[in-house]
Amino acid sequence: MDFNKLIARVKNILLTPKTEWPVIAAEPDTVVGLYKNYIMILAAIPTLIAFLNMMRFSIGVAVTQLVITYVIALGVTYLMMLIIDALAPSFGGTKNQVQALKSIAYAYTASWVASILALIPGLGLLVLLAAAIYGIYLLYLGLPHTMKCPQDKAGGYAAVVIIVAFLLSLVLSAVLVAVLGVNAMVGGGLSNLRSDAAPPPNSALGALAAIGRQAEEANRKMEAAKQTGDANAQAKATGEAVGQVLGAVLGGGDQVEALAPDALKPFVPDTLAGMPRTSLEVERNGAIGIQVSNAKARYANPQGGAQIELEITDTGGAKGFMALAGFAGIEEDKQTDHGYEKTYHQDGRLVHEEWSNGGNGEFTIILGNRFVVAVHGSGVANVDALKAAVGGLNLAGLEALKNTGVKKG
Repeated sequence: MDFNKLIARVKNILLTPKTEWPVIAAEPDTVVGLYKNYIMILAAIPTLIAFLNMMRFSIGVAVTQLVITYVIALGVTYLMMLIIDALAPSFGGTKNQVQALKSIAYAYTASWVASILALIPGLGLLVLLAAAIYGIYLLYLGLPHTMKCPQDKAGGYAAVVIIVAFLLSLVLSAVLVAVLGVNAMVGGGLSNLRSDAAPPPNSALGALAAIGRQAEEANRKMEAAKQTGDANAQAKATGEAVGQVLGAVLGGGDQVEALAPDALKPFVPDTLAGMPRTSLEVERNGAIGIQVSNAKARYANPQGGAQIELEITDTGGAKGFMALAGFAGIEEDKQTDHGYEKTYHQDGRLVHEEWSNGGNGEFTIILGNRFVVAVHGSGVANVDALKAAVGGLNLAGLEALKNTGVKKG
């Protein structure tokens, strides 16, 4: 590794991007070469910063944060390469994965380097925001050189890429932890890549490649709409394409149709914990290619007293988000003067329970990394009453539907 060359490249792309992008575009390189000689080094900067910050609290948490942050940085970069490559023809560009990886890697340089300054008290947020804005500008300047798109289409191209990158950054950590697994990236990741071969299908990068293939399929649909010359059809195809890609990411590389409302109804009993059902709402909603179904029911005796609310959610198109942003990623036990809260695994299922000494509580269980069954109680004796209520449901029958409507990426 030539660190003098690395430093010179960082300096040039940040200070003289207009003259550096043509040089970058003309350089012969490979996906593996870019990762080993540039991305894996620069992406380590914010990772180490996060590690130093977390060491103040817990060395164990800091190490975990170190691994996950690094995996996210590498994974987002690889996935954005696939998306930039797939979208190229839609903006008059030329598909080329190496050039696509150059585009996103060198545009990310500003944020990676700026993370060092984020250590300065009071400047962190402003510095990172400024770096993000400058990264957008870098991408705008680079796309005409790397992806050969017309200059007048570079703005729209960059805008779509940045929107998708932002959304992916929010959700990919959950996808990696819950669906792909950190060990998959570490154990079956970049060392298995070859510039002339697809990533191993069972690795994290293989799953990302599956998402990339869906991006390519979405691109073909946009191209077909473009041939019609119908502006409305093109706009509709673009919206559907973005939705398809985001849906694939949230689904962990799969496309998932959530259960129909009628399919959820059999799992909502007429009585629960000896109380009759007083209300029932079942619906399925879909937005930007992501479907979620939900059933809510209330149970109470006519004479008053305890009340229980049952909620069953089929996360469907967002099943890849089942890490639930730290809820599923850890086990914990918190005790206070007012009650307790704990998260643990039981029989291979993730369980979360809360209890307030005032007689209110919640018991939640996740089935098949897809279905969330939650019981909320008020005026009940204890959490055991809520556990018993959940135990009376057909959990096995619901869990057996975890692959229903799943179209593998």
